[in-house]
Parts: sequence; C-alpha cells; structure tokens
Amino acid sequence: MEKRKRGRIEECEEEKWVHDASVDYKGRVPLRDSTGVWKASLFVLAIEFSERVSHFGISSNLITTTTLMPLIGGFAADAYTGRFHMVLFSSLIYLMGLSLLTMSQFIPSLKPCNTSICQRPRKVHEVVFFLALYCIALGTGGYKPCLESFGADQFDDDHLEERKKKMSFFNWWNFALCFAFLLGATVIVYVQDFVSWGVACFILTIFMTLTIIAFYLGKPFYRYRRPEGNPFTPILQVLIAAIRKRNLSCPSNPALLYEVPKSEKSQGKLLSHTSKLRFLDKAAIVEEKYVEQKDNPWRLATVTRVEETKLVLNVVPIWLTSLTAGVCVAQGSTLFVKQAAVMNLKLSHSFKIPAASMGSIAAIGTLISVPIYEKIVVPILRKVTGNERGMSILKRISIGLTLSVIVMVVAALTEAKRLRMVGNEVLLAGETGERTMSALWLIPQYMILGIGDAFSLVGLQEYFYDQVPDSMRSLGMALYSSVIGVGHFLSSFLIIIVDHVMEKNGKSWFGKDVNSSRLDRFYWMLAVINALDLCLFLGKKVHLQDRTKENYGN
Repeated sequence: MEKRKRGRIEECEEEKWVHDASVDYKGRVPLRDSTGVWKASLFVLAIEFSERVSHFGISSNLITTTTLMPLIGGFAADAYTGRFHMVLFSSLIYLMGLSLLTMSQFIPSLKPCNTSICQRPRKVHEVVFFLALYCIALGTGGYKPCLESFGADQFDDDHLEERKKKMSFFNWWNFALCFAFLLGATVIVYVQDFVSWGVACFILTIFMTLTIIAFYLGKPFYRYRRPEGNPFTPILQVLIAAIRKRNLSCPSNPALLYEVPKSEKSQGKLLSHTSKLRFLDKAAIVEEKYVEQKDNPWRLATVTRVEETKLVLNVVPIWLTSLTAGVCVAQGSTLFVKQAAVMNLKLSHSFKIPAASMGSIAAIGTLISVPIYEKIVVPILRKVTGNERGMSILKRISIGLTLSVIVMVVAALTEAKRLRMVGNEVLLAGETGERTMSALWLIPQYMILGIGDAFSLVGLQEYFYDQVPDSMRSLGMALYSSVIGVGHFLSSFLIIIVDHVMEKNGKSWFGKDVNSSRLDRFYWMLAVINALDLCLFLGKKVHLQDRTKENYGN
C-alpha cells in the first residue's frame, strides 16, 4: 500500500514537468502549469493577428511579399537562432518597414510631392517606399514559418490533453488568420481609400508595436526548442551511410539495427522502425569491422535518424500533390476578382461591393466551417473512429482537395452562365447595356473555396508541422507557405501556356477583357487537373501513415 502510494506521488511529481526536450526561458525543464498551452499561444496568436491585418491591409492594394522567402527564415531558425529569436528579430524588421511607410506619408521631405497634383514622385520617396516594402517582405520571410511552429511548440505531444489542444490550435490559428483578413480587407482598406494611406499605416504600426511588446512580455510563459544545427546534415549522413552499405542485407529483425538508448538521448524522441523505404535501413546496420566507429554518423545512423529521413522523403509527394490546392487558392484573388469586376456589384442604389472585397466571402466560409468542425464534427468523429484527431490529417487534406474540384466545377458553370447572359445583353441593349448578372452568383464558389481551405490548408499546416523531424518544424511550415506561393506561380504559368497553345488555333481563352475570354473552359481544365491530382493523392495516401503516438518507441 505504501509502495503504491509512493508510486502515485512520484507519478504526480513527474507530471508537473514537461519532458519533451523543450526548456523554459532560463534553460530549465519547463513547469507544466506555468508554461505553454493556451496561456503562451495566445501571445503568439495576438502577434500573428497583428501581422496578418497589416499584410492583408497592405497587399489589398500592393503585392509586397513572397511566399518563398520563409524557406530561408525557417532554415535559419531551425539551424541557428531558434524560433523565438527569429520571430522577434523578423517582427522588428517588419515594424521598421511599417514605420518607413508611415514616415513616407507624413514627413514633408519624404512625401511624394509638395502639391496635391503629382506628375512624378520624388526619388527619395521612391527609395524609402520600396525600402519599406523590402523590409516587410524580409520580415515576413523569418516571421511566417517560425511563429506558427513556435505556437504549436507550446503543447506537449506526450501529454494526452495537451496533444488534443495542439490539434485545436491549428484550427483556431486559421480562424484568427481569416478574421484578420476580414479586418484588413475591409476596415484598413476603407481607411486607406476614404481617409488616407498615412493614417492606415500609422494604425498598423501602432497595432504591430503593441503586439510585439506583448509577445516579448510573454517570454516567461513560453517553452523553447534549442536549435540543433543544419537539419539537412543528418539526412545527408543517413543517405551516405546507406549508399556505403548498399551491398549489405537488412536483418529480418529490426531490433538488430542500431539505436541509442533513450536514457542516453539528450533531446528529441525515439522513433520506432517502419517497413517503408527499407533501403535506408542499411544506414543503421552495425558492421563488425567498423564496430569501433559507432560515433561516426557518416557510416552508422540510428533508427531514429533513418526514420526521420523517411519522414522528410514522405513529405515530398504530399507537397507535390498539394500544389493544385495552391492553384485553386490563387483563383480567388485573381480570375474570380476579374469576374466580379464585370458583374453587377450593386446591393442597392447607394451601395456597391468592391470587386476585391468578394474574396472576404471565402474567409467567411472558413470562419463558419472551422468552429463547426472543431466543436461538432471532431467530437463526433472521435467517438465513432476512436482517432483522437477525429480523422487523420491525410483524410482531411483529401476532403479539401475534393472541394477544390467542386469549386472549379461551380466556377465553370457560373462563368458559362454569365457569358450567355452577356451575349443576350449585347443583342438586346448593345455594348452599353446594364450588367444584369449579380456578383452574388459568385458566393457559392467563394464559400466552397473557404470551406475547402479549412480542410486542405489547415490539414497541410498540421501535416508539415507534425510529419517532419522536430529539428525541421519551422522549415516544415515554410514548405506549407511555399505550396501557396508555388501555386500562384503555377497558375500564372498555366495561363501563359494555355494562352500560347490556344492562340495558335485562333481561339484563345484569354481575350482583351473577361467578356471576350473563355474562363469557363480554363476552370474546367483546372477541375480535371484537380481530379487527376486527387486520384494521385489518394493512391499515395495508402502508402503513407501519420506519425502519431504509436510511431514512437518507448
């Protein structure tokens, strides 16, 4: 009895501390009650909300950032600086950019002109203005991949309740992001258009300053991950070791492969052996003639290192098959807006919707679907499937990809109907006839796009955080960002290729304006591409598995 009581006391004492290789701000093992989870991640959500309001408020009128820059920032954070310091440094650069934008609107010597009518802005204004935009782009490069992964780091994977909260974190992260989009694309854009650019920039600068201060003040509540050096080096070591031992046969019993005991592993977790990519297992075979060289990672890798390499290689096909989702997202801010611009945007005689504001409907779709999924769907699925996520990450992504096919079909049907109505209007009233097809017809495709994002994009965020080694999580989030960036590039590339091919036949799908184009055919093409990609994704999904608690060794 006494022994059992002592065991419970020791278990409770152990529960007080977080043993997931994270540390507190003084470098000690974190105390569970006073660090991490929502009390820490709320600071992270606040600064992300501020940055997204600034981003969407500015990018509604200017394309200022690239989604490929985070690959550099994510690598630097994982390898050298750590996520907290990268976020702090990048947010200060971002703030510098906002401050320069504000100064370029208020300081007389930095204004575009002295008079209200300006033929050409001053050179000094152009220099300051573009320097500000470059600062914002550079700040985003370090900020974007690190902040979300730092927020997810506040939850302990080995603790059941905290692990469930981390799954919710990705949902609420995107809920906050979409709310920031609505605020930036409406309130901030309204201030820019009807008050002044300077006042809008000033509001964003003050908002960003306050959230950076709050983020820094939350320092005692955070859990930190120490940078472990170049994350690509261990992968290269596994590949080299496997190639060196390519002529050896893998043992039938995986227990014969080399692994460091958990008691000797300073940080991170042990991964259990999987049967995929068996060639890489050769890197963990202990050679008798090199038994004294166990400390040479270029000749002998642990099972955990081998499995981490497998995880990274498994991410590649998921990244490739996710690019079509990025192409669909690109339509929401490009061709869908062009459609809206030639439709009837009036809600009443005195109120007209800006064409660019139609994109906010997609954000509303996400804002509606995330709470429903989080509060209703997930609890039901947990009871039905026994999966603590409700459904696996890959299933969630596949639902999003399915909705990408549907949104393209709906967009094609809507555009075909619009073109028929335009033809009738020209016949009946001439080219100057009033547009009769309401832009409200675009609501279904925008709503489906937003709901699809709640599945595909949120699922991809969780996948690229969860399915890469702990030492590469910022880089994993950068890979997610690159899906959106490369998707936009692919969208533009497809338009160029299709236009070039169809122009040779004298029937280009992209005319001098939307009414003389055949966007419906382009949408049908995207629907077919997305359907084929979905089939490829589902086929690949069978050969992949989520890295859950069961994948870890004891």
